[in-house]
Amino acid sequence: MAQLSETYACVPATERGRGILIAGDAWSDSIAYCNGRSVIIRRLDAPLEATIYGEHAYQVTVARFSPNGEWVASADVSGTVRIWGRHGDRALKNEFRVLSGRVDDLQWSPDGLRIVACGDGKGKSFVRAFMWDSGTNVGEFDGHSRRVLSCAFKPTRPFRIVTCGEDFLVNFYEGPPFKFKLSQREHSNFVNCARFSPDGSKFITVSSDKKGILYDGKTGEKIGELTTQDGHKGSIYAVSWSPDSKQVLTVSADKTAKLWDIIEDGCGKLRRTLATPGSGGVDDMLVGCLWQNDHLVTVSLGGTMTIFSASDPDKLPVSFSGHMKSITSLVFLHSGQNVILSSSYDGIITRWIQGIGYAGKLVRKDNTQIKCFAAAEEEIITSGFDNKVWRVPVNGDQCGDSQPVDVGSQPMGLTVAAQTPELAIVSTDSGVVLLQGPKVVSQIKLGYAVTTSAISPDGNEVIVGGQDGKLHIYSVNGDTLTEEAVLEKHRGTITAICYSPDASMFASADANREAVVWDRISREVKLKNMLYHTARINCLAWSPDSHLIATGSLDTSVIVYEVDKPASGRITIKGAHLGGVYGLAFIDENSLVSAGEDACVRLWKLLPQ
Repeated sequence: MAQLSETYACVPATERGRGILIAGDAWSDSIAYCNGRSVIIRRLDAPLEATIYGEHAYQVTVARFSPNGEWVASADVSGTVRIWGRHGDRALKNEFRVLSGRVDDLQWSPDGLRIVACGDGKGKSFVRAFMWDSGTNVGEFDGHSRRVLSCAFKPTRPFRIVTCGEDFLVNFYEGPPFKFKLSQREHSNFVNCARFSPDGSKFITVSSDKKGILYDGKTGEKIGELTTQDGHKGSIYAVSWSPDSKQVLTVSADKTAKLWDIIEDGCGKLRRTLATPGSGGVDDMLVGCLWQNDHLVTVSLGGTMTIFSASDPDKLPVSFSGHMKSITSLVFLHSGQNVILSSSYDGIITRWIQGIGYAGKLVRKDNTQIKCFAAAEEEIITSGFDNKVWRVPVNGDQCGDSQPVDVGSQPMGLTVAAQTPELAIVSTDSGVVLLQGPKVVSQIKLGYAVTTSAISPDGNEVIVGGQDGKLHIYSVNGDTLTEEAVLEKHRGTITAICYSPDASMFASADANREAVVWDRISREVKLKNMLYHTARINCLAWSPDSHLIATGSLDTSVIVYEVDKPASGRITIKGAHLGGVYGLAFIDENSLVSAGEDACVRLWKLLPQ
């Protein structure tokens, strides 16, 4: 039996030049955001508690809590809205195809009976309002000619809906059934976000023309705007009201977040600019915000979420981040604190500490993409999509200088000898390269297509896996490799090879969903029939006492076997990562950490059966 103990969630998916939506539920102090096909719900006061919903068939764009906090409506790029229960087994209440293109925003009515959604579509259908239980239309929304980026539902009666978008228009509708009332042309660029104040008396729109304009909530007439003096210097992407309807928070491409006082006559006066942490690069542009209870949440283009205190804005803000793209590899370092390093192909390496969560990113001087990744205590070794391998010294979260080693062709795999970490083996498509520190010891061309390789902990033996499913064992002597044996049992391309920590066994896995544990001395099969995955196995991991072996697969599950018992007595973790598991490591004999395509890292406790 395996129990989920911690989730290090991914960050919201962002896009340059667009705002993103974070929804909030004030009762439980939770936020919801989207990444890939997942909707992530996490509590602001306990960021390690994250729940993830992954039932959408397409990339999710927006998720919102119902007014009572029991339901969530989420929408995707195909124009489909799913309404599902937030607790328990997350039962699907309804699914409606509301638009012909992507949905960019949706909002519940305050009574929880209607939903308005807007986005991209064919013809003139950019906005739709419908009943949440039957999907029947409640109004006609004419008046937009291009994609509608934001919509808002007035939180008090009489109900109103306001929409805004890429045609620079702000449209106002009365109802239900809703019909067009008036259109405002105050903005001179894309209108990115429209929001009603919680008391329903006003609404505000913000735009890429750097302006924020306030309107009367009942009639839709303009009543004022945010002062341009000390205003934003870039596009304003998102706006959020304070619970008492007296202030707003705005975020912009100029990398700042600003708090405004809304005066009775409807004008906005700058109260203060919040200093968001960051290096000042493009990734620090702010694209989303939320004011919830006493929390001010901002999200940057790089995915970093920063939480300020509304009652004490001078207090040091809390920041946390993570991966936005699929995680390709995972390493656990046994050094004082339990540090987990995960890397994604976009070149981001994140440090996590067990029990604490996010502990910063490793900033390399040369931030190239990462295909293969390995780490020893004081050093990380990476290779990208060129022919270079980097050995980078690491001190805490600081990376030192390093020079790349050219290995002649693109690396397919990388492993380090555990006891002598200066020795590493790199597999390329036609052979292997032996590295000693930053120098190439030997480049060996082999007469078959290589897919992966592993080096024994003492550095005396190398196993190379081929596309033909054979395992070739070589002994290492100085700079020469001598073939000792060829093992044939696999029926598919070898995808992973891993030595046990005590070096008495090794495990191999293939694309035909089978894994095998071998005895290293006799080279006989030690554990067979490990055939319980339904797709390619991507990764292997041994427990520190060499007693358990875990396999992670494209079928989204992780299976843990005991070496001394038959494979049928396994522990299966189904649905560990949406889209497949790509990284596995044991922390100790009873805890396992996994990572996958959903960009999340999860810690599992293994309970005795």
